[in-house]
Amino acid sequence: MDALRTVTPLAEARASGFAQCLLDGLSRTPKEIPCKYFYDEEGSRLFEAICDLPEYYQTRTETALLARHADEIAALIGPKAEIVEFGAGALKKVRLLLDAAAPNAYTPIDISGDYLLAVTRALAADYPNLGLRPVVADFTAALCLPPLPGVRARAGFFPGSTIGNFKPDAAAGLLRRMRAGLNGGSLLIGVDLVKDPARLHAAYNDAAGITALFNKNLLARANRELEGDFDLDGFDHYAPYNPAARRIEMYLVSRRRQSATVCGHRFDFAQGEAVHTEDSHKYTPDGFAQLAARAGWRVTRQWRDVEGLFLLAWMESV
Repeated sequence: MDALRTVTPLAEARASGFAQCLLDGLSRTPKEIPCKYFYDEEGSRLFEAICDLPEYYQTRTETALLARHADEIAALIGPKAEIVEFGAGALKKVRLLLDAAAPNAYTPIDISGDYLLAVTRALAADYPNLGLRPVVADFTAALCLPPLPGVRARAGFFPGSTIGNFKPDAAAGLLRRMRAGLNGGSLLIGVDLVKDPARLHAAYNDAAGITALFNKNLLARANRELEGDFDLDGFDHYAPYNPAARRIEMYLVSRRRQSATVCGHRFDFAQGEAVHTEDSHKYTPDGFAQLAARAGWRVTRQWRDVEGLFLLAWMESV
């Protein structure tokens, strides 16, 4: 297998998808922009910075769980496996699995091609005998991953509690598509748990303002790629916790009455008007197991930190 063989749509098609989603979302009431477009190269870099923030407990807690239980997880993955990571990021977490499980192949899937190829090249240098198949694609869509020679089993990896970005029905649909794409394989998933709202608020409203920059990068990306003229200083980052829905809701709020043009289309914003950019749902262990069951999965093993902040769940197809 070629070390960096890439399955990728045309760059023009990816850009066109962003343009159409942005135009459609800003034409709605209330306005919205899909959160999957956070992750261009700059957005991915900013998210890495968020993961290192003192307020952002998710990354260090999940990483510690993976390190503590890597041998148990490796035994579940088994020999001669392929690890498929949905929404690959900085690769720090998956390295723990690669070291413990020594799989035959690793398939990272991400929407940001430049970022994915850069981190995968770095990985290739450290794991010269590992078969690498980076796939530039939207992992939320149905995926057909042909089997690889020498691979006996497929294990999915979906860290970071990214599942929380989807409303429950959409999350169940995504887990069903993952089950189909893994073709009978298992899935290791990270899940952020319900906790003190003050801790959640701090995690999404950091003192350094990195999450605000990450949120505004959606508009900066539109300016860079789609001939937009958004005034980034004209919008505030706003991320409250909704206790009834058990989720953080992230918005860009217009500071004044203003207009912006993107792809030749003009959009008006009232003072205080909010553009919805992301949800981050939180679960109880039982609540997540029920969601997984709706999608044809059974949680067979789970690991939590001592504070009960985060959950790693190993799931088998029913």
